[in-house]
Amino acid sequence: MIEKRDFYINGAWIAPVTPRDYPVIDPSSEDVCATISLGAEADTNAAVAAAKAAFPSWAATPPAERLALVKRLLEIYEARNEEMAQAISLEMGAPISMARSSQAPSGSSHIRNFIKAFDHIEWVRPLGPHAPNARIAMEPIGVVGLITPWNWPMNQVTLKVVPALLAGCTCVLKPSEEAPLSSLLFAEFIHEAGFPAGVFNLVNGDGAGVGSVLSKHPDVEMISFTGSTRAGRAISLAAAETLKRVTLELGGKGANLVFADADDDAVKRGVRHMFNNSGQSCNAPSRMLVERPIYDRAVEIAREVAEATAVAPASKEGKHIGPVVNKRQWDQLQGYIAKGIEEGARLVAGGPGLPEGMNKGFYVRPTVFADVKPGMTIEREEIFGPVLAMIPFDTEAEAVAIANDTPYGLTNYVQSQDGARRNRLARALRSGMVEMNGESRGAGAPFGGVKLSGRAREGGVWGIEEFLEVKSISGWDGAQD
Repeated sequence: MIEKRDFYINGAWIAPVTPRDYPVIDPSSEDVCATISLGAEADTNAAVAAAKAAFPSWAATPPAERLALVKRLLEIYEARNEEMAQAISLEMGAPISMARSSQAPSGSSHIRNFIKAFDHIEWVRPLGPHAPNARIAMEPIGVVGLITPWNWPMNQVTLKVVPALLAGCTCVLKPSEEAPLSSLLFAEFIHEAGFPAGVFNLVNGDGAGVGSVLSKHPDVEMISFTGSTRAGRAISLAAAETLKRVTLELGGKGANLVFADADDDAVKRGVRHMFNNSGQSCNAPSRMLVERPIYDRAVEIAREVAEATAVAPASKEGKHIGPVVNKRQWDQLQGYIAKGIEEGARLVAGGPGLPEGMNKGFYVRPTVFADVKPGMTIEREEIFGPVLAMIPFDTEAEAVAIANDTPYGLTNYVQSQDGARRNRLARALRSGMVEMNGESRGAGAPFGGVKLSGRAREGGVWGIEEFLEVKSISGWDGAQD
């Protein structure tokens, strides 16, 4: 049994003011695998006070020194990647092979990309030749509260903590109480790297006990949140009283437009992408829109892929999907599957209940629904599990209309060999990101959406600039540059 009750505040591991034990459940076995403590207002206030005290000196630290510490952090992270993979696999159920190859390395990848992006930040720059004595200065916003989810824990922690520190901000991190072990390990990396006390602080807790306190706190200048749209709304309302900056990376209901001229692996690739991480990704291509001439064959391919997708414990090596994160998530998924059947979608693979041979653990059968109609519950709402909705279309215009008819707007996907069509669709689809023909976005590209997916832009130069204020200066003495 792992016991990690302390918080990391002001450069030291500190016991909670009032201990409140919280069990961390291994979703593969439903057993308690660790015990943490949930923080409250007093713990959060202590962390914010430490960050506030550390801010003036950290903000004044030369950028090169901040960069050197982040480079040291990267070295430690890469050296301890196996520990990180094991922590993530245990706490949220990512299969260990996937945790080693994707989950844990997503953190080190982001750190590397931020190191590269850092060279492109102009801290003080001329406004333009028309105003020779005017300058634009980029300055850290102050103390920032960072609230991260359980589904890709280190992906999100590094997308927030690292740019905040590089920008010169000090921070308080509240990781998900469902997946706290990886963030506690990350705090060890921060400490080993030698960041000054108070620059990075971590308080475990739930939304009511810590998240809402950070959102309302008058000494917190900014909240960066990744999670559900419901929680994003609550945070925005809480933060409004102090007029702090709020950046939100929320849910999605991505459409994957597969045209008749798509490559042979397009459908298979899309289904596998949907099932990756047991479907627990905000940018999952959960609606597959298929041009009618190839629709029947696409449904058959999707069925074959789903039935060939193994489900197994997270500790088992190999290519399979693990459980979803907890019982509440499992129950919600069963409700969505039942709703799809009730509303008349055609179940072609998977379905309700545990996979065959399993009687324990939060496992979900890889599920495919065909003949889904726009407006059905499984077409409208973010399911956050291995459930794919397939929809036929006849024309490009119809596909765009269906894809855009959603309150979300995170990632859409296009599969076509027609370059002109791909370019048209990339501009026509209402989303913060469009990925085409299985090609990943470039390193350092911004991650974020529009509409109810939030409007954060995380990663690369954009991710650092989210933590900076723009100051306009006149009367600058250029001779002193």
